[in-house]
Amino acid sequence: MQHFKLVISYISILCLLLISFSCQQNKTDNRDHLVFRYNEHANITSLDPAFAKDQRNIWAVHQLFNGLVEMDTDLNVIPSISKAWYISKDALTYTFVLRDDVQFHKHELFGKDSTRTVNAYDFEYSFGRILDDKLASSGRWIFKSVDRFEATSNQIFVITLKQPFPAFLSLLTMKYCSVVPKEIVEHYGNDFRANPIGTGPFQFKIWEENTKLVLRKNPMYFEKDAEGNALPYLEAVAITFLPDKQSEFLQFAQGNIDFLNSLDPSYQDEILDASGQLRETYTENINMTSGPYLNTEYLGIFIGDSTNVSSHHLLRKAMNYSFDRQKMITYLRSGIGTPAIHGFIPKGLPGFANIKGFDYEPEKAKNLVNQYITATGNASPEVSITTNGQYLNFCEYIQRELEKIGIKASVNVIPASTLRELRSKGELPIFRASWIADYPDAENYLSLFYSKNFTPNGPNYTHFKHPQFDAWYEEALREIEASKRAKLYTKMDSLLISEAPLVPLYYDQVVRFTQKNVSGLGMNALNLLELKRVKKVQ
Repeated sequence: MQHFKLVISYISILCLLLISFSCQQNKTDNRDHLVFRYNEHANITSLDPAFAKDQRNIWAVHQLFNGLVEMDTDLNVIPSISKAWYISKDALTYTFVLRDDVQFHKHELFGKDSTRTVNAYDFEYSFGRILDDKLASSGRWIFKSVDRFEATSNQIFVITLKQPFPAFLSLLTMKYCSVVPKEIVEHYGNDFRANPIGTGPFQFKIWEENTKLVLRKNPMYFEKDAEGNALPYLEAVAITFLPDKQSEFLQFAQGNIDFLNSLDPSYQDEILDASGQLRETYTENINMTSGPYLNTEYLGIFIGDSTNVSSHHLLRKAMNYSFDRQKMITYLRSGIGTPAIHGFIPKGLPGFANIKGFDYEPEKAKNLVNQYITATGNASPEVSITTNGQYLNFCEYIQRELEKIGIKASVNVIPASTLRELRSKGELPIFRASWIADYPDAENYLSLFYSKNFTPNGPNYTHFKHPQFDAWYEEALREIEASKRAKLYTKMDSLLISEAPLVPLYYDQVVRFTQKNVSGLGMNALNLLELKRVKKVQ
């Protein structure tokens, strides 16, 4: 009898363990369905907003940190940690009133409560940190128009400009302007890059570089949806780092990641038909959305070296007339994007005015090459185009078209990181590049050709220098009236077409693929990844 009771007891315990395991498994599975997964092709270099320069860093940092203001999906500036702001009549002083319910992510260094409320002095410290020479943040240029900033109380933060700058509020939406806690930053020093503490909808959990990054829901996040429900809805965000885009696509097709951003030649024809529509094979399980993207793809020409053959103004124009941009978009991008037959400023920004750019005119291109040969005596002009693997097909197409007009061209393929480095040093005669807007103002694009922005001190990679362009650029910075500023932008864009320090290729589109069980991802022309309103269902 005792033995029988003992067996019954063992069976009871075993049943309880199985039930407990089953419940735990179901709980894990439920949480698993609330994890948003995506892939980055290159490793994130830092989770510190002071180094949020590239899209891969910006996307992760955006989940972890907030600033005074942010952009909505229509690119309007809206409140974030500041609940209101006031601009003086002379447009020089911006006064921000902060919320009093925003908490930093929990950390033992905060003491008893493991957190504390954000105040204006945190912004004073955070902005000052970006300007610190020792930190060498890539975002210090944001404050070039700022005279001073100070916290006048816990909830009031005041910024004074040297001169009016209409796009200043848009600048403040950039992740460089996120708030960070002084005590945490000073404790970790340079290691803050891998130990981020912010205020965002998600908080840092684990980062194994080149392998995975996991962020967990911030239960103290201050924003709510229109019905008063706490944000975010997701339990976690998991990021992998598969460098091969074909492997990424296979993971997406198998349902192992939730989101695929943009297109790649390795799988473009597999997922889209010739008209740029989702193939029927994938329509049952995948959603595709697309929209305008403030991104101009182009070839930059380094004109700071007169010995660079491709820097000659006749060859620069010849290259621009040499190829059919519409054909390139149709066959190499499945119709995704718009041929850049206007200026450098993309459609959707004030200053874009459908100005006449470069059409496909091969006879004119040949005549320009002949004029170059007559003027220089160089009967066999040769140029070299440097790109990364992702854009090889574009550059090879242009290479073939250049040879038809009498320009011998070579294409060099190097890693993206090496391309960025050599481009910044001015060591590439012609380089493939793109400019994604940091903020929605055409000044952001035109700054690439302002002479005081020569690399490595700014984004002028071509070393283009023109007195009239500089004068218009500086005038636009002082102009408060939007319509007058837009006219100046158009004049500068027209001058760029005339001087041709670049070869515009196409104006891009945001293309996003998501699993059918994902909703609320949305889209914006800056291609910012906004996850706080994303939902997943089983």
